[in-house]
Amino acid sequence: MKKMLEALSCFISGVRNLPPARLALLGYLSYIIIGWILLSLPFVQKGMGVGPLDNLFTATSAVSTTGLTTVSVADSYNIWGQLIVMVLIQLGGIGYMTLGSFVILSKTSVLSERRQAVGRVVFSLPATFRLDKFVRSVILFTLLIEAAGALALYLIFIDVGVARPLWSAVFHSVSAFCTAGFGLYNNSFEGFSGHFFVNTVIAALSYLGAIGFIVFVDIWRRLKGKVQEITLTSKIILWTTFWLSLAGTALIYIAEPTIQSMTPDKRLMAAFFQAMTAMTTVGFNTISISDISRATLLVIIFLMIIGASPSGTGGGLKSTTFSAIFGVMRSALRGEREVRFWRRPVPLERVWTAIAGLGFYITALVVGTYLLELTENFGFEQILFEAASALGTVGLSTGITSALSNIGKVIIILLMFCGRLGPLTFGIALISGKAKVSGKQDNDLAV
Repeated sequence: MKKMLEALSCFISGVRNLPPARLALLGYLSYIIIGWILLSLPFVQKGMGVGPLDNLFTATSAVSTTGLTTVSVADSYNIWGQLIVMVLIQLGGIGYMTLGSFVILSKTSVLSERRQAVGRVVFSLPATFRLDKFVRSVILFTLLIEAAGALALYLIFIDVGVARPLWSAVFHSVSAFCTAGFGLYNNSFEGFSGHFFVNTVIAALSYLGAIGFIVFVDIWRRLKGKVQEITLTSKIILWTTFWLSLAGTALIYIAEPTIQSMTPDKRLMAAFFQAMTAMTTVGFNTISISDISRATLLVIIFLMIIGASPSGTGGGLKSTTFSAIFGVMRSALRGEREVRFWRRPVPLERVWTAIAGLGFYITALVVGTYLLELTENFGFEQILFEAASALGTVGLSTGITSALSNIGKVIIILLMFCGRLGPLTFGIALISGKAKVSGKQDNDLAV
């Protein structure tokens, strides 16, 4: 017994001394394993039950807030199984360490330096943000938005006669805000493609989650007069999200054949929703993804790769990283040696991190697509779309997820996990374990 206690003590000490990136990796992995065990319990399943690999796939998809599923959540899990999925989505959405830090902060006003270091890796915070106040704001903001979203959806679902409207409203509010894309309807929101209020509420929840907690904490600090202006990070996030959403909506509206027969207002709503769902990585859809054109698939893949924003609930390369790369291209064309936004220079360290992030992301996407090409018998565009959706933690699919081989499912599981942690952080955790804390004291930009 003494040796067992000593071994346990050594293990705990070893975990505590792990670099932040590896600690974050183990944190998300522990969520997945616990979720896998819970979803494998017979009493949370329906009918013939769900196989171990499919339960692992669902748990990984929920924690990574992806939404890809090999089985129907509504048909395969009862209310308890669905509750487990929702809790995993919530834990994955607000981020590893958030809940634990909040519990600690409820008892004391100080977080350890270790926990703060891991928190900065997880949230990608600018140096001007205090982690303790940020964590409290994240929890409060999440609860308020999800409650408001659930109330709005509940009133809508009662009006349209949805079964179990309260549970459906709560589940989809959490799923939308956490940009998870999990739903209790097997055709996602295709049945609500023309319903303005459903589209609006889901889009609002998704954008609020994807834009990121940094922006809202930043705006709140500005309104309270604690700062003179919002950070450069927030400005970049808001403008990038706006212009990419606008461009994506326009391209889909103009070129997508499956929505051409709709009235102009419904056609615009369908185009906007598909651009939104890719950009925020929420993964819901109101039109059949398997029927859309290759041109639209390419637009959606591009938006999925860029994805959401730092410290948000979404995945992808991140809007700030894309902006930094765009800034490099613009500066090169102008013959400038410095990247600037709003006349403010972007530190070389940030540009360097963005380029490294892009390199790791493209490498992971190419490797994942290549491996799926070796194991699966689907068209190239379908496989590329699936890989991009998994790595971007989006959840959109052309309909091939449930037909994947066991090896294909494992590949997608790895891509989802890598996407949730971030390919660059994932690589750091596997190779060196050393992740630099985001931000210098004179820098308010997170990439």
